[in-house]
Amino acid sequence: MSDVTALLGTDHPIVCAPMAGVAGGRLAHAVSAAGGFGMIGARGSSSPEWIAEQAALAGAGGAPFGIGLMAWVPQLQEQLDAVTALAGLSRPKLVSISFGDLVEPVGRVHEVGMLAACQVGNAADLEQAIEARADIIVARGGEGGGHGRDEVATDEMLAMALAATERPVLAAGGIATGDDVARALAAGAAGVWCGTPFLTCVEADNTPAARAAITTATATRYARAHDVAQDLAWPREFGGRAVATPFVERWAGDEDAMTAEAKAEHAAGRERGDTDYTPLYAGTGVTHLTAETDAASVVRALVDRI
Repeated sequence: MSDVTALLGTDHPIVCAPMAGVAGGRLAHAVSAAGGFGMIGARGSSSPEWIAEQAALAGAGGAPFGIGLMAWVPQLQEQLDAVTALAGLSRPKLVSISFGDLVEPVGRVHEVGMLAACQVGNAADLEQAIEARADIIVARGGEGGGHGRDEVATDEMLAMALAATERPVLAAGGIATGDDVARALAAGAAGVWCGTPFLTCVEADNTPAARAAITTATATRYARAHDVAQDLAWPREFGGRAVATPFVERWAGDEDAMTAEAKAEHAAGRERGDTDYTPLYAGTGVTHLTAETDAASVVRALVDRI
């Protein structure tokens, strides 16, 4: 199996997931400076200017980094144009393309000599990622935070991917501790792709209030509640695992019945910074987060059992 650290130019097989709204250039740079591999997470609305600005931060000093894009967004081609035009220290080593049709955008990434990764959450996703010739397969189980599928557990998805390809496979979903990393590597993963343990880093782009709320979270819930409340166009099959706030618990599984009043309540809560309404996307490992920290400390903790 390929050595993912050699492929990405890192010391450790730790990739910080491209969490939109949390993983910007500062966090990506801090993770890479600590020996992991930092990713920038682009929103569907992220502009070419934002992408260039964050890439410059992430690549400062020659640090390797990547950028995560969403295949379903209408702005994908514009964002791909922006990413593939990056040069010098702002040029990403890896571009992840997930959540939609993969073949054409992965082909564009390869045309300019960049590596491509794809997150997969079931057998059909995996088949498409292999067809697209993704350089890295991210086997994401339903335990993962943020958007994705909730169909297959991480261990099962990892085993499925390892059986299907000789390309490097990263385990994703529910990974938050050094023990989790060690288990994934022992199961055959070339590395791990995780976001949750980085949610309370001071270098993240979320707010101090959000970081504080995450440290007290006791449970997560997979739902479409935050997307429906904000009228976001995420495809139905890609819900999101988030901290189980009262709003999420109320509407999880009942999103199609969400009222205009509930949407207004959600908007008002977000406006005043109430973390009961903030989309606090996190995986099942969130209960391990107890205090604000920094990226270097997280990377050290994740590799201390390997």
